[in-house]
Amino acid sequence: MATFTILPSLLILLSFLSVAYSGSIGINYGRIANNLPSPSQVVQLLKTQGVNRVKLYDTDSTVLTALSGSNISVTVALPNEQLSDAASKQSFTDSWAQSNILPYYPKTLIESIAVGNEVFVDPKNTTPFLVPAMKNVYSSLVKYGLASSITVSSPLALTALQNSYPSSSGSFKTDLIEPVMKPMLSFLKQTGSSLMVNIYPFFAYAADTDTISLDYALFRDNKGVTDPNNGLVYKSLFEAQMDAVYAAMKALNFDDVPIEITETGWPSKGDENEAGASADNAAAYNGNLVRKVLTGRGTPLKPNEPLNVYLFALFNENQKPGPISERNYGLFYPNQQKVYDIPLTKEGLNSGSTVNNGSKSQVVNTQSPSPSPSPPLVNASDVETSKVVNTWCVANEKAPRKKLQAALDYACGEGGADCHPIQPGATCYNPASLEAHASYAFNSYYQKKARGTGTCDFNGAAYLVTQHPKYGSCKFPTGY
Repeated sequence: MATFTILPSLLILLSFLSVAYSGSIGINYGRIANNLPSPSQVVQLLKTQGVNRVKLYDTDSTVLTALSGSNISVTVALPNEQLSDAASKQSFTDSWAQSNILPYYPKTLIESIAVGNEVFVDPKNTTPFLVPAMKNVYSSLVKYGLASSITVSSPLALTALQNSYPSSSGSFKTDLIEPVMKPMLSFLKQTGSSLMVNIYPFFAYAADTDTISLDYALFRDNKGVTDPNNGLVYKSLFEAQMDAVYAAMKALNFDDVPIEITETGWPSKGDENEAGASADNAAAYNGNLVRKVLTGRGTPLKPNEPLNVYLFALFNENQKPGPISERNYGLFYPNQQKVYDIPLTKEGLNSGSTVNNGSKSQVVNTQSPSPSPSPPLVNASDVETSKVVNTWCVANEKAPRKKLQAALDYACGEGGADCHPIQPGATCYNPASLEAHASYAFNSYYQKKARGTGTCDFNGAAYLVTQHPKYGSCKFPTGY
């Protein structure tokens, strides 16, 4: 096995310092679905949203090619099923790098390689292969002159901790310390890499709603939790969990290795027994986390080390197994429409476009063009009281037909609108036009959502009116 050396690596240091100083938001781009947009469309979506960091779960050629020249920094992955070969044969990682890194870098800005994912909970017991595989991947990068610009790490699940409460008592599981954690942390320190950690306060909250307050889990105002050992006050479960990892690292004398949160998120939908899974809570968690990250604040234990976080995930993925929540972590539906609206950039924070505290983050797009002469568009002041006046949501005829169709598909599909009346032969099928059918579907969605703020927008494809829409003899409901 090839040896590795300590890198002076000014490039890595400067890159890390730049990220750490300001805090950064990235997004996980998972693809366990059969209805996602093309990689080139995804890249455009990321650029439109101002996202400049993305994490993948493989090295798919089509995706890496689409990211070429985008100026989006990319973390790629070597999957768990390849750990055994990567650990046992340097020739394997050499070949892997030749096939999966060299053809794309530097046009595709690959900045990190995640070797495996949550390996300690892998039922195939790949843990013994992890650190040797990481070292071999790194040695291959050295061989091809890339070790100064591409780091190597591995995402850990929080279950790697033996203790996590109070945060100051955080410790790794004893059976992992000597064979895995010490050599891994030593490797990360020597190579200038971060420890990748996946943190999900949702799981802890859903499992213990009697003890953990929802406000504490969602970064909302709360009285906080005081660590009895050091007096530090925690106002969010995320920070408490992160500092538990720092404490576990400090116990092994590696608290100078930085942490990167490679997954965190909150589902917008879940099974009945998944407490807290809702779009409002997801918007609150992710929106408030983004605010914290982009304002440069650290944790109580490391207040001067702003955070580097990847949200999970870009899209709802309809082929993921498990409970309903597993398929509903996305910020976007597959049609690229937002599940809820949160800021992802400093510019978004400064625009004031979201409701304070993230509890209801969508807003009505009052800039959408409105057809004339009738029906009239609701004034901005009327929108705030739309739950007490008669309002309907209708299609914007000036919107591109492709946008209208995509919004109609969403409303009648994942949106849950009642679209039976616009089926052939039904009461509202005529007039059989895209605008008429979209208007009925948009209004059904809007009314079903109790006329909530932001539920009549559809990325500019809809707007509110105060007179009953006129489409033949069809009657548009004002509630369900």
